[in-house]
Amino acid sequence: MRALVVEDDPGIASGLSLSLRQAGYAVDVCGTLESAWTALCVEPFDAVLLDLGLPDGDGLDLLTRLRRQSERRPGQSTLPQRDLPVLIMTARDGVSDRIFGLDEGADDYIVKPFDPNELLARLRAMLRRASGRSKPVIEYGDIVVDPATRSVERAGLPVTLGGKEFALLLTLLQAKPQVLSKARLESAMYGFGEGLESNAIEVHVHHLRRKLGESLIKTVRGVGYFVPQEPPAAKPADTTGGL
Repeated sequence: MRALVVEDDPGIASGLSLSLRQAGYAVDVCGTLESAWTALCVEPFDAVLLDLGLPDGDGLDLLTRLRRQSERRPGQSTLPQRDLPVLIMTARDGVSDRIFGLDEGADDYIVKPFDPNELLARLRAMLRRASGRSKPVIEYGDIVVDPATRSVERAGLPVTLGGKEFALLLTLLQAKPQVLSKARLESAMYGFGEGLESNAIEVHVHHLRRKLGESLIKTVRGVGYFVPQEPPAAKPADTTGGL
């Protein structure tokens, strides 16, 4: 999952980036409204963490622009996703401020200073709602994924995944059965400037298949990868006793 942090305070931005990366997110940081809008138009993000007091205006202007943008015209650059989840983080703690921010289209609101763990919990809840899930865990056949603890089980047994493997699994499961291109997967897993080997996605897919089953991730040659809507049926137990 990839998050855009819109925050002009270097200390806060650095601390947020560290917490998010430790939680498995790919993170990009912008310190102005215009740089944030440019980033949103260039790359797909899963969530925005938005400060309000920015050098070139109010963060609410970015939120309003995002929610009320007109349809893209021929020749115009790509517009960001209108319903992209947005979490406002600000020192404005008045009830009227929170109400106005939520009514302008924010999905949640947290007041500074805040506990990073609370922000991560709110971010998980926001992304869960955006994907249409009510349960905190994702179940797919005998696979159970817990985004909060970053743990995976298969048939009741723990499975150890690397950070990028977990991010890839979560991205594909939440998008199923949509086919995601290699470029889309890379953008979801790596922020600007992160080192990326040309075959990184193929390697992670190989590892996931080895750990969670060959039938989990399907390949559409020349297009990308996807997880089927329904998991494969479990094989019936062998009742022949080996005879």
